[in-house]
Amino acid sequence: MLAEIIAEVFGTFILILLGDGVVANVGLAPRTAPSTYNWPTITFGWAFAVVVAVYVVGGVSGAHINPAVTFALALKRKFPWAKVVPFWVAQVVGAFIGALGVYLCYGEGLRAAGMPNVWCTGPGSIFSQAFFGSSAPATAVGSYSLAACMITEILGTAVLLWGILGVGDAKNIGVGASLGGLMVGFTVLAVGLCLGGPSGYAINPARDFGPRLFGTLVGTTGLWNGYFVVPIIGPMIGAAIGIFTYDWFVTSGLNKKAAA
Repeated sequence: MLAEIIAEVFGTFILILLGDGVVANVGLAPRTAPSTYNWPTITFGWAFAVVVAVYVVGGVSGAHINPAVTFALALKRKFPWAKVVPFWVAQVVGAFIGALGVYLCYGEGLRAAGMPNVWCTGPGSIFSQAFFGSSAPATAVGSYSLAACMITEILGTAVLLWGILGVGDAKNIGVGASLGGLMVGFTVLAVGLCLGGPSGYAINPARDFGPRLFGTLVGTTGLWNGYFVVPIIGPMIGAAIGIFTYDWFVTSGLNKKAAA
């Protein structure tokens, strides 16, 4: 199991290094005018962060890189419960270290901008001072209730599980193993583009909690406003819903078709 734990730390590190990295890049816009970088840039950056992480460590640990995925696989795919907590700890540690990597790259810009929140999702994750030479873009963050954000996290994580399970299901269309990571990344892209607005689509408790801890240590304020439970609880509920509904609506049909 040690090799799997190390892989989960490393994979989640890659995920956050690139994922929070694109958020910092959009906010600080070091290369081009701020208008060049936008929400699609963030969603594509996060999607390919997932792709890279899955291809790097998938052969060792399965590249859960997400406590919600680990929880769902333990519920319905016989992933050993004894490994669940160690995987969760590894994922949070990897996310924390990934945030450190972002800080090492963008620290000068972050400090100059007043240490804005590039770390985690929800209210407060607005670049009020981060765009050099420009004001922050108009944003709807803050106009959504905690309930709306919770529902979005639940549904977004359910979609993530549907994509993961469909891609990995040999009885379904059967995406080849070499394309699996890319298809999972496209699922994350779809969630971000279509459902990411209200909550920022954490869809991963470690992705949010580990960088939130790191952001607090380096002086980003407003990170513990009561919202932080949403990207922890919502993805767990969504993952359970996702894996149960996949089996109810898809696996059962595939089994009937195979038996016919």
